[in-house]
Amino acid sequence: MTKKERAAQAVAILKERYPEAICSLVYDKEKPYELVIATRLSAQCTDARVNIVTKELFARYDSLEAFANADLAEVEEIVKPCGFFRMKAKDTIGMCQAMLSRFDGKVPDTIEELITLPGVGRKTANLIVGDIYHKPSIVTDTHCIRICGRLGLTTGITEPKKVEDALRPILDPVESGDFCHRLVLFGRDVCTARAPKCEECPLKPICKEGPAPKKTKKPSARAKIKPEEA
Repeated sequence: MTKKERAAQAVAILKERYPEAICSLVYDKEKPYELVIATRLSAQCTDARVNIVTKELFARYDSLEAFANADLAEVEEIVKPCGFFRMKAKDTIGMCQAMLSRFDGKVPDTIEELITLPGVGRKTANLIVGDIYHKPSIVTDTHCIRICGRLGLTTGITEPKKVEDALRPILDPVESGDFCHRLVLFGRDVCTARAPKCEECPLKPICKEGPAPKKTKKPSARAKIKPEEA
């Protein structure tokens, strides 16, 4: 089985298991910049916590202009539960100022433009072009990197950009964005980092790594002694 064939099967299996492939970050569809901000806040933080924080944040600053003119200390205080709050607050204000000054108040629609915004890397940029502009995208978060490695699609590769480059030619571009969303759900549900539920995994038939071998207890030194020698 080629990597492209394995990828196609993985896409089909996860599509059946998770029909609704949506981003777990909550934002107003009429205000796409909110997704940019939420994704920045999600770095090394759970989406659940980000959604709690952004509920207050987006209520306090209800426009791109409001964010661009926000007081840094106030934003820091609100986003503090997300961790790395000083840099995240600075980036939040900076990216909104950049969208106003350089992109006419709009969220850029290309990865190349998006990564020029403060705090926006390729992971965030791919999420934005996929979810907002419905373009082919590959979000190489920790779930994507871990699971695609285990499946044998990106064996030995852990650098996000290299994983993205390896997946692009083997994934259907129409399905790639939703596939990455499904990998997040699957990574939380079954293919977890520390204790994957291999026995109940729907991808087991095509998984290159396969179930981890069960550990067997070694006989104790005493058990090795014959009765007549005791």
